[in-house]
Amino acid sequence: MVYTMKIKILKNYNEVINESYKVLSEYLTKKQDLVLGLATGETMIGLYSKMVDDHKKSGIDYSRIKTFNLDEYYGLQRNHAQSYYHYMNKHLFSKVNINEKNIVFPNTLSNVDASCERYNLALEENKIDLQILGIGSNGHIGFNEPKTSFKSKTRLVELDKTTRVDNSRFFNDLEEVPTHAITMGIENILSAKKIILIASGSEKSKAISKAIDGPVTELVPASILQRHPNVEVIIDIEAGKNLKGSMNYVK
Repeated sequence: MVYTMKIKILKNYNEVINESYKVLSEYLTKKQDLVLGLATGETMIGLYSKMVDDHKKSGIDYSRIKTFNLDEYYGLQRNHAQSYYHYMNKHLFSKVNINEKNIVFPNTLSNVDASCERYNLALEENKIDLQILGIGSNGHIGFNEPKTSFKSKTRLVELDKTTRVDNSRFFNDLEEVPTHAITMGIENILSAKKIILIASGSEKSKAISKAIDGPVTELVPASILQRHPNVEVIIDIEAGKNLKGSMNYVK
């Protein structure tokens, strides 16, 4: 069976965030016990801000919503300024009425094998309704770097140098960037009922082009999304500038 991604190319980052939240808010309002897959990164900050603002204005209830994050740096304490738990708490968790017991995160400080096994089991027991994804400049999703098996599940991974260089702007220098992380695998991601891939800026244009127009290959992990039955790609003009026939997608 051949699947076709739904692609929207919008004018700028703000329009990307507004459109992404439009899709997300339909899920938030229709299913009170929504299982939501979350991502981190600069692109997502605007989306989480919209979630917080709408919660304050309309009172969207997060008390029964369960969240799973894609990944976490190996060895960082949760209160570390660059841990992804700290990021999520800063931008979302501390500002809505989510129940702490419903926040599910990879544990990178205990036995790694046992932690990954527990995470995989939790994902099997809680099928994600909507998974939010960003994309790395090398085509990674989560921390699934190029050459990752499409059959991969939650595990400890070594970060590609490109990824560490990209993320070094959040640290004092490259040496401070962790070399490893625990990430959901590609098989875990593909188990989500619906996926939204969000990207903005010219630095993501090559990865977007390879993921959407290129062959499905483990060299570009995001390309496997071509084989998911329900993927929506929401990007701006700069991120989509290398797509074939990109003007056909412009909204």
